[in-house]
Amino acid sequence: MNSLSPILLVEDDAVDVMTVKRCLKELKIPNQLVVAGNGEEALQLLLTEGACRPCLILLDINMPKMNGLEFLQRLKIAPHLKKIPVVILTSSREESDITYCYETGIAGYMVKPVEYQHFVDIIKLLYGYWAKSELPQ
Repeated sequence: MNSLSPILLVEDDAVDVMTVKRCLKELKIPNQLVVAGNGEEALQLLLTEGACRPCLILLDINMPKMNGLEFLQRLKIAPHLKKIPVVILTSSREESDITYCYETGIAGYMVKPVEYQHFVDIIKLLYGYWAKSELPQ
């Protein structure tokens, strides 16, 4: 994972945002965390002239305005954005959501755990994997 590139968290739940921030701090992950409250806001960030491209997008599904599935669809048709790895981090266990997300080209699908330590374990696993992965420019 490029330590100069931010991680984009697309999440509308303030408690989940704080949990991810706390996990990153606890794990001493150096990447800046950029937060968007819904898919519409995330697309605006990504399409802003001169914006730093994230090395990873953590995406919730259930959000207002533009949900995660709509965001994913728009992201994956944009030639300059579609290669950004996306990991779904959601409470949805719906088979239709899981199938759609993988068909759209996500890198992984994780269900948000209830216990904090399990959340830390997921973030640690993701960081460990992406820190060693070669990503396209």
